Amino acid sequence: MGKITKNSKLKNFFLDLLFDIAGSILYSIGIYTFAKMANFAPGGISGLALMGNYLWGLPIGITTLLLNIPLVFISYRFVGKKFLIKTARTMIFCTVFLDFVFPHLPVYTGSPLLAGIYYGIFTGAGLALFYMRGSSSGGIDFLTMTIKSLKPHLSLGVVTLAIDLVIILIGWPVFGNIDSVLYGLVSVIVTSLALDKIMYGMGATKLAIIITTKGPEVADHISKVCDRGSTAIKAVGTYSKTDRDVLLCACSSSQAYIIKNAVHDIDENSFIMLANTSEIYGEGFLTK
Repeated sequence: MGKITKNSKLKNFFLDLLFDIAGSILYSIGIYTFAKMANFAPGGISGLALMGNYLWGLPIGITTLLLNIPLVFISYRFVGKKFLIKTARTMIFCTVFLDFVFPHLPVYTGSPLLAGIYYGIFTGAGLALFYMRGSSSGGIDFLTMTIKSLKPHLSLGVVTLAIDLVIILIGWPVFGNIDSVLYGLVSVIVTSLALDKIMYGMGATKLAIIITTKGPEVADHISKVCDRGSTAIKAVGTYSKTDRDVLLCACSSSQAYIIKNAVHDIDENSFIMLANTSEIYGEGFLTK
């Protein structure tokens, strides 16, 4: 049993590394190959780093990493140790590719509008790979999860959009061109569409249906790792006659893989269904 667990951990570790490397390459292509030369800020911490590079020639990767440090201290108790460790490793890979690999490769110098679209496609694909392994590129993810913990009535999507919009608007005076705002908006929209399409299709929200014998423990762990509540329903297996809990958990697309992994951390024998939902109304989602 111990050997199986050890092999499983080793397999997960190498899968994490593989997804980190592949995701960091795609993420770096979006930022360095397309956004840097097109002179627009795509939102997020990477947008601030791109503006720092434009104004003072600061390295994009290291600047992004440094800007994330205060966010790590602010959000440490809200995001969880496991998520933080994985994200730190992902950020290091991104820094290496952004500052030491892609500066030696050709960049795109064509239409800024196309650059914004290509940025969204590649960055969205990279983020999808990070999210699939319960990691992220840091930055806005730290900030939104912290804000959500302090103000649970706020929508994560609205908070993220508001922060991105502020950063994109800052790009107007920095780059001296209102078109930089338009390209930034296009890049954020395409990133969101690419992320959702790659991970789940076009559905923006998910409903996780979890059947487990450890309902309270699973619900508590989900709440800790991504600040989502669950509704428990008592049930009985018709074949085994075993008492079970059915947990219903509404979540965003980027949280679905994190929740799946969180459930398996507590109960490896659980049964999980992830259903697409076109609309979810209530706290943290849409309001009427």
